[in-house]
Amino acid sequence: MRVALPLVLLLALGACDRQQPGEPVSRSEIGGKALDTPSPAPSASEKPTPQRASACEAVEFEGVQLTHCVADPAKHRIRTALSPKDGAPYRSFAALAKALGSETSRVAFAMNGGMFDGEGKPIGYYVQNGERLHELNTAEGDGNFHMLPNGVFFGTGAKWRVMATPQFYATVGDRPKFGTQSGPMLVIDGKLHPEIQDDGPSIRIRNGVGVDAKGRAHFVISEMPLSFGKFARYFRDELKTPNALYLDGSVSALWDPAANRRDSGASIGPILLVEDKE
Repeated sequence: MRVALPLVLLLALGACDRQQPGEPVSRSEIGGKALDTPSPAPSASEKPTPQRASACEAVEFEGVQLTHCVADPAKHRIRTALSPKDGAPYRSFAALAKALGSETSRVAFAMNGGMFDGEGKPIGYYVQNGERLHELNTAEGDGNFHMLPNGVFFGTGAKWRVMATPQFYATVGDRPKFGTQSGPMLVIDGKLHPEIQDDGPSIRIRNGVGVDAKGRAHFVISEMPLSFGKFARYFRDELKTPNALYLDGSVSALWDPAANRRDSGASIGPILLVEDKE
């Protein structure tokens, strides 16, 4: 004879079989150790819809997990975003999303896009909507930005390029629609930056961008700390981008609405925004 189980026990057994929902995380780095902390729940407008596929995918390279996002000039447009007109820098994707309002429906993805000062303002060349807000920085100094040559990611319309700063200075006369300077260059004309070791001691969460022969922009963010050399090799060997630029480390962040991901944590500066074409 079968004995009916009490209703409370049945509910408890059913709960054990369910996968508990996870929380999106933001990553910061303290003393070289990556830390995961819960991010705020996304708004309803950010939740993925069945009709939209993410432009990003999870990949693995030399034992490291990465997220690789592709901006296709046939489908997307790219622009820089720093602050509302005459306002303070956004410093986060949440603030940018609030400013965009209903226009967030066009966001394919976004990444932090270049190095900045304590106020979140760019320290190198920066163009937004065709307006130059900071001139090209050719100074020498300390830090990753001054690991020369650094470079510029820029473009107008459907033509996007990554170029080392000396070449940009010598050859680019017309102001692009968008542009951001960062450093160091990861790959220069198919070769790794001369000062980048194969697998050096600097291990960080990192993000960068490169453009392939078809004109597609490849944005990559690591999901765990890795060296400059390993990061650069991914662009050179896997993505086949003849030129690639380091965008930043430790503060690296991704906003991918279709995947319900919006990293938060450390304040960021300039933002590279990839949107669907209308």
